[in-house]
Amino acid sequence: MPFRSVKEQLDVIKRNTVEIIPEEELEKKLEKSLKENKPLIVKLGCDPSRPDLHIGHGVVLQKLRDFQDLGHKVILIIGDFTAMIGDPSGKNKTRPPLTIEETKVNGKTYFDQASKILSEKNLEIRYNSEWLGNMTFSDVIKLASKYTVAQILERDDFEKRMESKTPISLHELLYPLSQAMDSVAISSDVEIGGTDQKFNLLVGRAIQEAYGQESQCIVTCELLEGTDGVEKMSKSLNNAICFTDSPKDIFGKSMSIPDALIYKYFTLGAMLSFEELTEIKKQLEDPSINPRNLKVRLGYELVKKYYDEESANYAQHEFETIFVKKEVPDDIPEFKLDAKEVKLVTLIKEANMASTSSEAIRLIKQGGVTIDGRKITDDKFVIKPEKDFVLKVGKRKFLKVLV
Repeated sequence: MPFRSVKEQLDVIKRNTVEIIPEEELEKKLEKSLKENKPLIVKLGCDPSRPDLHIGHGVVLQKLRDFQDLGHKVILIIGDFTAMIGDPSGKNKTRPPLTIEETKVNGKTYFDQASKILSEKNLEIRYNSEWLGNMTFSDVIKLASKYTVAQILERDDFEKRMESKTPISLHELLYPLSQAMDSVAISSDVEIGGTDQKFNLLVGRAIQEAYGQESQCIVTCELLEGTDGVEKMSKSLNNAICFTDSPKDIFGKSMSIPDALIYKYFTLGAMLSFEELTEIKKQLEDPSINPRNLKVRLGYELVKKYYDEESANYAQHEFETIFVKKEVPDDIPEFKLDAKEVKLVTLIKEANMASTSSEAIRLIKQGGVTIDGRKITDDKFVIKPEKDFVLKVGKRKFLKVLV
């Protein structure tokens, strides 16, 4: 496939990006690529310590896909070796390191999920233990000599930890240098990352130059807030829409985002076209249109992106059945109750509708539990069923209890 013009490529690359560092260098790389008919090598470093991907990760993965569609070669670097160090980025203490075996398993999971966005064409997967694991102590000393302590300590999170007198282990200072060696190992032309990775990406440029290579260009992408509208999306904060979520959960979580984030989710999450986004913006500015209707569209688009159109239609139908028509879905799981009576808390826990008894008690007290549509707020309630019934926990969990 012939490469598109430099201007056309830059238009695609700039979409949904925060910075290109430096843009003029990237333009020259694209010109050289076009002249020599040779694809650029585009890198993304992947952290296998958190293998559950969410639509926030989808922003950088989509940018990788843009480069793939432009004909360039994409390399996913699974940081199995660097995960044993633990990247402190954005943390106030060291992230717990993993074993090499754990990183291999997580790396495979990462790749399987990333394939929802990336094409197998022009894609290569590498593990950085391939080169970092073979470095001698002499090699490490040589690498460390290429960067100063003052430069490393410019990293924001290190500065904050020093000010708060939070310990910084010496091995943590090697993390940005180790990640930079990934760029040297594959001679990357471009590296992509979130804005929170800017420091590490810049170190990669410096270390490539120190090892006699042409420095990579950097493309940073915006971070996506979670469904709470406050913190950066993270599964650990329970505010993420994950690739592995069911269509029903993706749709339901989309309906829970703050109105102020609707446009951003359409832009970075659903990745709608410019024309579609223009229409969404008009609707958001129209006081006669309920934002809820746009969230329905958002849920549909996200399910369609990460599953398919059939799943999107079903998820929307199920949502409208439960929340608009106040009906019970047709297809709900069943649970056989053998005892003649059972505590409601026990049933919720044993049916895996809550992870702990305390969570079940909280849901009951908050009015989030119904039996055949009747709200139960007594956490000591005992069920003595005479016939099958439907248990609803929270907004989206249904269970048909058979007696």
